[in-house]
Amino acid sequence: MSMPNNNCRGMRGHKRGENWSLSYAVQILQVHKLQSRNSPETLPSSSRKRRKEIVEGQPMVSEVQERWPALFSCEQISQEFCRITSKDLLESFRGSLDIYVPRLLRLYRARKGAFGQKMEDVLDALDEKTSDILTHRKTAALRGLPIFVRDDTSKFFLQCSASDTEEQVIRDATVAILSVHEDDDALNAVNVAVVLEGAIILQDLPDPCTAFAYLFGLLYTMNIDYPKEMFYTFEAVQCIFFDLGSRCSQRIRSLRTKLQL
Repeated sequence: MSMPNNNCRGMRGHKRGENWSLSYAVQILQVHKLQSRNSPETLPSSSRKRRKEIVEGQPMVSEVQERWPALFSCEQISQEFCRITSKDLLESFRGSLDIYVPRLLRLYRARKGAFGQKMEDVLDALDEKTSDILTHRKTAALRGLPIFVRDDTSKFFLQCSASDTEEQVIRDATVAILSVHEDDDALNAVNVAVVLEGAIILQDLPDPCTAFAYLFGLLYTMNIDYPKEMFYTFEAVQCIFFDLGSRCSQRIRSLRTKLQL
C-alpha cells in the first residue's frame, strides 16, 4: 500500500486498501439491505448524489457542513459508514476493542523497554486509575497503538485545559482528537472532541475511543486520507479492527500476527 500524500486540504483521494472503494450502484443496493429507517436525506438518490459530489469534488469539510449539516451527527456518520463499508461503526469498533485490548496491553508491557518513555507514561497512567478501569484500559490500548507502530502522536492526541482557547490548540490540526480537562485535573477529560481541518466537528463525546471511532467514520464519509504521521495506526484499525481491505503493510501484518498468538 502506498503512503498517502500530505495535502493541507485534508489529504483526499488516497484509496484505503484494495477493496476500499465501492461502486455507487453497490452502495445503493446496500442501503436497501442495511438501512431500514432512512430519513429523507438518506434515501438512495440523495445519498448517491452526495457521495458523488464528495468523492469527485473533494470539497472542504466546512463546505460539506454548510451543504449537508445533518451528515455531521453521530447517527448520520454511522449510517454513511455502513453504506460505504457494510460495517456497523460503533458495534464493530467496540467489539474489536473487547477482543484486542487485553492482547495489545500484554504486548505493550512485554515490549515497553523498546518504546521508551512514551509507552511507560501510557502504562503508568493506566496503573494509576482506580475507577472505570475498563474504559481506561481501552483508552490506554488506543494511545499505545501509535507508539507501538512507530507513528507520531504529537499532532493527533491534543489536550488543553478548560481555561485555554481551543482555537489556538486545534488551528493547525488536520485530523485530531482533542481532550479538554479542568485546570486542576489533568487526568479526566470533561470534553472529548473530533477535529478536522482545524475545526471541531463533534464534541461532548464520552471518551477518546468513541471519538476515534467517529473520526474513522468521518474519514470514510468525507473521503479523507489518513494523516501521514498516524498512517499505520489508522491502517491497523482498518485492517485489524474493521477487517476492511485485503492488503496491508508489512508493519501491520506483523502486528496482526502478534495479536493472534
